[in-house]
Amino acid sequence: MSEKNKLSLTVQYPDPRLEQVCARAKVRRWVQAAQFAPAELTVRFVDAAEGQVLNRDYRGKDYATNVLTFAYNEGEEIADDEPTRADIILCTDVLEKEAAEQEKTVEEHAAHLVVHGVLHAQGYDHENDEEAAEMEQLERDILEALGYPDPYPE
Repeated sequence: MSEKNKLSLTVQYPDPRLEQVCARAKVRRWVQAAQFAPAELTVRFVDAAEGQVLNRDYRGKDYATNVLTFAYNEGEEIADDEPTRADIILCTDVLEKEAAEQEKTVEEHAAHLVVHGVLHAQGYDHENDEEAAEMEQLERDILEALGYPDPYPE
């Protein structure tokens, strides 16, 4: 890996249900595919209770959501060699439920949510239609390169 995309990655499984499906090596591959700059990231798989507490305490929304990204240098001017720092939290319960509803494998959906979270950590967003279209196309391209299907089928 080039210095340009140096990665320090921690993967945590306080909810161990996805530890086999989303093994550290897979998570690293997903992160690296979406990483455009140096990064220090933690990806954490949590249950619904922890996911709800984090979403309530930090976003004011009292429910568990599929992925939360806490970008610690968001909005700051950072040098090219300074890493993006973020925690990406995936809620196992929501991830499994959505995968079933969307007729995807848990691995496919987890890969998508990790890519989505890494893009958020680097400043991508979907607050308006233009931003959403750009971010969704990036997600499609990255997931296709990883061998996963389009996460946004028509």
